[in-house]
Amino acid sequence: MHHSFVRSGFCSLALLFCTSLSAEIQTQEIHYLHNNTPLKGYLSWDDSIEGKRPGVLVVHEWWGLNDYARERTRMLADLGYVAFAVDMYGKDQITKHPEQANAWMSKITENVDTWQQRAQLGLDQLKGHELVDEEKTAAIGYCFGGATVMQLAYSGADIDGVVSFHGSLPAATPAQYDNINAKILAAHGHADPFVSAEQVGAFKQSLEAAHADWQLLSFGGVKHSFTNPNSSIYGLDALAYDEDADRRSWQAMQNFFSEIFR
Repeated sequence: MHHSFVRSGFCSLALLFCTSLSAEIQTQEIHYLHNNTPLKGYLSWDDSIEGKRPGVLVVHEWWGLNDYARERTRMLADLGYVAFAVDMYGKDQITKHPEQANAWMSKITENVDTWQQRAQLGLDQLKGHELVDEEKTAAIGYCFGGATVMQLAYSGADIDGVVSFHGSLPAATPAQYDNINAKILAAHGHADPFVSAEQVGAFKQSLEAAHADWQLLSFGGVKHSFTNPNSSIYGLDALAYDEDADRRSWQAMQNFFSEIFR
């Protein structure tokens, strides 16, 4: 009770500030190309903030660049960042069917160079925006997007940090060890049936061998897709929203950003 009173009291005292936060969020669709594939990203920013600010790339789940990924860019804009949701599949390729999602994801991930290039192209769109301080950038990703931001880090991308939310935690290869400059935060559901204990172990072992700056948050009893309130609509037992893990991982991301953008 005391906590909610403090929060509501704060907003009452700063009513104009609180209402302007959500009221000033601007969004824009960005059209671009990769290897003749038309892509359509989604940009969000708060136009009540003056000047340049850090930029955050958002990489969607295996379903494609849907409303969930777009909402996360708006949430990041609310925190004061410019956020760009990269399109990893191609314009308007969005599905609710696991078989289709898996096919699209597999097509991208089968060639690691192409996978990294498409993510890098999204980062280039973000860095090129007039409101972005290109010296301060990060990438976050969900599910397939979590694996994608790890590949961005493994490619040696010029980026301060990456955050994987319920990603597949791919291990870095020895050839990639020296490329890793970005700091790494991974939020993982310990009960995620898509990611074996062996995968988690290999992920950690590779980052240790690479002398990377990494941290892994593991949430007990938590399944895959724990940040997505709509995860139950897909009919997969492996997926379940977890309010606590969602809140805690989002807060951990904010702490991480405060540190890397200092």
